[in-house]
Amino acid sequence: MTEIRPPAHIAPYVEALGRDLAIRFLLEFGGAELYIPAAPKGRSRLIEVIGREGALALAQIAHRLPKRVPTAKPWIALCLRAEGQSVAGIARQLHASDVSVRKWLKRLPVAAKEDPRQMRLF
Repeated sequence: MTEIRPPAHIAPYVEALGRDLAIRFLLEFGGAELYIPAAPKGRSRLIEVIGREGALALAQIAHRLPKRVPTAKPWIALCLRAEGQSVAGIARQLHASDVSVRKWLKRLPVAAKEDPRQMRLF
């Protein structure tokens, strides 16, 4: 699987949480304002989604994060496609049209578009 480098506005989330947990966080909270407490409590939605360790990791970098969580749909689409998910499946997860997803996927590196079952000609 090809690793898709996150854009600069998403990088702090990926550094703190790791790629998979950052995607889960962005899908859940993207587009909304979110207060990240210095000492997260056990009953918050934040802890339900990313766990106490993840919430503490975000609390440590909260000064670098914007108040409104970015949606990062293009980057998430690229990551999901690199995992082998279909365009339709990605569109459903991101609540986007298949046309938008295809546009985002045009940015995918050529190596990630190749089918590993297909023999190389050269």
